[in-house]
Amino acid sequence: MPPTTDNTLKGIAYGLATTLVGSSAAAAGKWVAVDVPVPTIVFMQYAICLLVMIPWFAKQPISSLHTKRFNTHLVRGFGGWLCFYSYYAALEQIPLVDATLLRNTAPLFVPIIALFWLAEKVTLLRWTPIILGFIGIIFILRPEGSGIGWGHLIGLASGFTLAISMVGTRTLSKTDSGKTIMFYYFAISFILSTPLAIYHWQPIPLRAWPYLIFIGFSIFITMWLYTKAFSYAKPSVVSPINYFSVVISGFLGWLIWSDIPTHTALIGAIFVIAAAILSFVISNKEDTKPSIAN
Repeated sequence: MPPTTDNTLKGIAYGLATTLVGSSAAAAGKWVAVDVPVPTIVFMQYAICLLVMIPWFAKQPISSLHTKRFNTHLVRGFGGWLCFYSYYAALEQIPLVDATLLRNTAPLFVPIIALFWLAEKVTLLRWTPIILGFIGIIFILRPEGSGIGWGHLIGLASGFTLAISMVGTRTLSKTDSGKTIMFYYFAISFILSTPLAIYHWQPIPLRAWPYLIFIGFSIFITMWLYTKAFSYAKPSVVSPINYFSVVISGFLGWLIWSDIPTHTALIGAIFVIAAAILSFVISNKEDTKPSIAN
């Protein structure tokens, strides 16, 4: 069915809902990190996501989990797990808006990862937003001309590993269903989280449980909303909306922690967001360009 204005509006609505839920979960993660170690937060997140999937899994034959790309699932799962792990670790040390913006540098890394992983050619045009984006990253990593902090480097790592997850998901979506991809992602991430959670385990205060439960359900809901958004609208429409999370994170950071972005961070944000939107536009044009027979 060809896209309609109504479907595009639905896609935008689901995209905005994704950013709202995801940003709220990030704020909850930053807040609860005072009482709960990051490995425990990540472990509880994936444990809850798996529990949510049990009703679906119980109704499906075991053959529904069959895949010919288990190695790709492993790489995608490791990338997604490391993304959240580094994201929550960054939230402990830097403002919410900075961590969110650095995580959203993922689209800038996607062409580079696809080049080395899938041997996809990066056109000269696609290098333009990558260069602009990295100029913005330099501004963000050096707030007000100070030295580069570990928190910002860890935040940048969350963007790089998210890009690995994005390339893996795109590859898997050609052969596996969305639910199968989600199940393997949650299962692999849960297994990876368990040893670190055991090593760093400490009693969880009662006041922290509502936040942990909220984070777990929010991550599951965010992925569902994101999938729905792409089912209604083109990636070039939906993907840039994700940067609205920077605005929400900035507001929540100011409201809860009185964080105010620095001038250099704002300049960097402009570069990164503009570069990412340009990257999506270029990607969409390349995807819709009619192929020429040899």
